[in-house]
This record gives sequence, C-alpha cells and structure tokens, in this order.
Amino acid sequence: MKQGKKYALNLLLIIVVTVFAVWFALKDNYEEVLQLISGMPWYFLVIIMAWGIIYNLVIGWIYRVLGRRYRKDYRFIHGAVIAFVGTFFSGITPSATGGQFAQAYILKKQGIKISDGASLLWADFIVYQTTMMVYVTVLFLLKFAYYSAQSAWFNLILLGYLINLAVIAALYTMALFPKVYVRLSAVVVNLLAKIHLVKDREKTLEGWNLQLASFTSEIKKLTKDKKLIVKASLINVLRMTLQFSLPFFIALMLGISLLPSQLLDVIALSSFVMMANSFIPIPGASGGTEVVFTLMFTGMMGAGTGAVMILWRFSTYHLVMIVGAIVFVLAKRYYDKKKMKEDVIGIQQEEVL
Repeated sequence: MKQGKKYALNLLLIIVVTVFAVWFALKDNYEEVLQLISGMPWYFLVIIMAWGIIYNLVIGWIYRVLGRRYRKDYRFIHGAVIAFVGTFFSGITPSATGGQFAQAYILKKQGIKISDGASLLWADFIVYQTTMMVYVTVLFLLKFAYYSAQSAWFNLILLGYLINLAVIAALYTMALFPKVYVRLSAVVVNLLAKIHLVKDREKTLEGWNLQLASFTSEIKKLTKDKKLIVKASLINVLRMTLQFSLPFFIALMLGISLLPSQLLDVIALSSFVMMANSFIPIPGASGGTEVVFTLMFTGMMGAGTGAVMILWRFSTYHLVMIVGAIVFVLAKRYYDKKKMKEDVIGIQQEEVL
C-alpha cells in the first residue's frame, strides 16, 4: 500500500512539473506550436510515436544478447519485456532508482535466478555507461567550441558530463582495487551511522560489499567475452543514435528548415540535454528535461522548438511509460498464471505417486 501511494505521488509530481514545463515552452507562441502539430500528416505522427517504441525494442535486443549467457533459449520477446518494464519503473521513481528492482523481479519470473539477473543488469549498465561516455566524448570533442559559445547553459552540461565521467572512472577503479573500496565503504558507513543516517550498520555494509563483489565479478566475466562486448556496444551505439537523432527528424516532419549537416548538431545537443538530466532527481527528470531541451534547441529551431519538444518527449517518455505499464501488468499476470499452472501440475504428479 505504501509503495503504491509513493508511485501515485511520483506520477502526480510528474504531471505537475510536466505541465509547468510545457507552459514554459509554449507561453510565448502556443498558437504557432499547436498549428504546427495539428498541420502534420497523421502518418508522420505514427512514425514519431513508433520511434520511441523501436528505441525500447533495441534495448530489448541488448537484453536478449546478454540474456543468452544465462539461458540459451532467451528470446527477443523476453528482452523486450525487460526493456519496457525497466523504462516504466525508472520513469516513475526518482533518479530512475526503481527500474532494476522491477527488472530483476521479471527476470526471475523468466527463469533467470536473482544472482544471474543482477549480473545481467550490471553487464548492461557497464556496457551502456562505457559506450555512452565514449559516444558523448566524441561529440564533445567535435562540437565543444561551437556549443560552449552558443549556450549559457553549457557549463551545467559540462558539469553533468564530468560527473558521469567520474562515475565511470569510479566503477572501473572499484573493479581494479576492490579492497580499497571495501575499506572506504566501512569508513563511509561508520560515518553515516554516527550521524544517524544509517540505522543498521552491519546490514548496510554487507549490502554494499555484496554489490561490490557482484560488480567486480561481472567486470571480470565481461573482459573475457570480447565478442559479447563488441556486439552489445554496437547495439548501444544504434540505441543512442536513435535516441539523439529523433528531434532532427521531428523538425523536418514539422516543416522546420534544417540542413543534413545539422543532424550531427542535433545529436550532440540531444546528448547534452541528457547530460544536464544528471542534476534532475525528479521521476523521469520531468520538467527539467523539457526546459533544458527548449533552451538548448531554440537557437536552431526557433519558434518550432516547443512543437518538437512536445512530440519528442511524448514519444520517448510518456508513450513508452504507458506501454511499459501495460507490459508489466500483462507480464506479471502471464507469469503468475504460469506459476500457478506449474504448481497444480506438481501437486497432481505428487498425488499420482
């Protein structure tokens, strides 16, 4: 009941801040924005909405590749379910903290034990974060001088980039020097216990050390499977290119004049918006994402920026949240019925014996 109330409050918060962000984006030219959207051919809207679904299916493809390490018969449909469930729960929890717990739950229902499910999710996190930082670093090197001069918000984005880079560096040093992090964890937990931020010191420390052991173990396994790393990394490049290029194609569909050479500019700006999201702890980074997008793209897309933002955000967040919720409900119902059926068959077999 408490968990349900928390999710309901998070959804309410998402709605409130999203409404504010949309108002901020449209307050000066809402009539022009609505005219642009209403004047689009219906099949363009279908393509834009399908884009967000396809993006999540690509994530499902990554889970299918990683899942084959634990189940040889792990199929694309299994990975797609995990992708949509993760998107939904990440979208309704602050800083996307709830996604992996829900994914581990469904992975267990799919026949992958908890420890293997945790390893799979760690592998996805490691490969995605590493690929993303390489991808964004290339964009920073290509576009740093131009965009640092164009946007007053670029320093915030640069800070977000550096924080993400520091996280990746910390994760890899954890794998290289686990004993140092075990000692550091003990110091941090003891300090938090003294100021009453941690109630059960031993339990917290044990949990941290288990996470560290799982992470370092997964790093070692991944380094031995270079073919898997390359395959998952390439799919992640496709995933990010789909994610970051969508505003360019939405702009073209709306009739906003952009040159083909500006596709790279849009990809760079979209990745910078994601970097800025590192500072937004609200579920789905709602509100902040819309505002940052508007501020970053107005110089390029002018009065049509609000229309692009609304369609982009609905396709990549709101629509997939709705689909993710439906997928979770259907998946839970399916696996619960399957378990019940297996239990009944087991009881019948025992009675025969």
